[in-house]
Amino acid sequence: MASLVGTGVLTVALALLAVRIAGDAAGQIIGIALTIRIAAYVVVSPLASALLHGRSSRAVMITADLARVVVAAGLVFATEAWHIYLAILLLQSASAVFTPTYQAVIPEVLPDERDYTVAQSLSRLAYDLESLLSPVIAALLVLVLPANALFAVTAVGFVLSAVAVALSRVRERTGAPDESFGARLTHGLRLMGRIPSLRFVALLDAVIAAVYATVLVNTVVIVRVLGAEPAAGLAFMLVAFGAGSIIVALLLPDILRRVDDRTVMAAGAAIVPVVLAAVATLLATGALTLFAMASLWAVLGAATSAISTPSARIIRRDVAHDERPAVFAARFSSSHAWYAVTYPIAGILGAVHGAEDPTAVLAVVALVALVAAVLLSRGWTGSRTGEAEAPSPGEPAAEVAEPEPRDLRDAHPLTHAAVAANPKGALDPH
Repeated sequence: MASLVGTGVLTVALALLAVRIAGDAAGQIIGIALTIRIAAYVVVSPLASALLHGRSSRAVMITADLARVVVAAGLVFATEAWHIYLAILLLQSASAVFTPTYQAVIPEVLPDERDYTVAQSLSRLAYDLESLLSPVIAALLVLVLPANALFAVTAVGFVLSAVAVALSRVRERTGAPDESFGARLTHGLRLMGRIPSLRFVALLDAVIAAVYATVLVNTVVIVRVLGAEPAAGLAFMLVAFGAGSIIVALLLPDILRRVDDRTVMAAGAAIVPVVLAAVATLLATGALTLFAMASLWAVLGAATSAISTPSARIIRRDVAHDERPAVFAARFSSSHAWYAVTYPIAGILGAVHGAEDPTAVLAVVALVALVAAVLLSRGWTGSRTGEAEAPSPGEPAAEVAEPEPRDLRDAHPLTHAAVAANPKGALDPH
């Protein structure tokens, strides 16, 4: 949680720094910084997984946190736009190392699937609350501290994260088969391509990206069209989105004891294109109201939680112990690659045609991704109870037939891992 709060405050602090450096041109700096962030996530995560093979997971996470401490503290002295760009590159590279490593460790710390499921849901809740509270915390801090001091607060958050990892009992090592560097670099992606359940997860990440592109890029545009004050309207819609996500995250452990992962994720994914199409239609006809928009945003938040929360449990169940770090790293990279597609659709197309056209296009993207996910994962039942025998390194996990119910001890996943599609939860998937 300390790391999450640090990241949230850092986001606000960077925006304030961009305004101080560039004034009205701050938007350009922020746009370039976001592009650098996505590129770092996509490129660095698989590289780090291949390079850090066999290292202590705890040492890797502590090193990543300390690197973020140094960079965040250094931003106190930033005066140029390139300082921001370099800092974003370093910070997000460290996050691309920390997050997949953390995700791969959690299944070993919590071997019981019921405990893992509850942890995943609580983690999702923490991300959503952090996304809602970090701007408030930053705003309160600015009242008593210089804006640059927020970077020092961020550094403290990362220090606390490093201390928490150091005090943990994590003994795992980042693992992968003994292959050449080039083979290790693509090992996780190759596994995701071979295992039907992982193909399902990877394609539904595109549905999540379509939602976040709409919410993060065009919410403020839409509330302005509806005549609301932009800042207040944006805050209200993001709260609605986060509330929908939180409610589902709290309900999912019980739901996933009765319904398999595939069904829950597919149901959430099926809701997304319907809601996005409804938003586009209501905008085009002038029938959208603030209340209707808030309701639809809450549904979108609920749908993304239903899609993303079970995904880590699938990786935990269907991937061998030694291969999980490579798969989590590959998933972290591939999931963020979708944003390189959906963000430009929402932003560039929206600037030319208004919010309704990109929303309609993203509805189509979400629908195509859902259909592809279902077709390319045929043969996977999404069983919720019982687990496949751990596959040997390099071999895809065996598909599991639905067994007789045990004692319904299985549930669902959510840690810094499953939400990695969300390193900041419902309001910021990065």
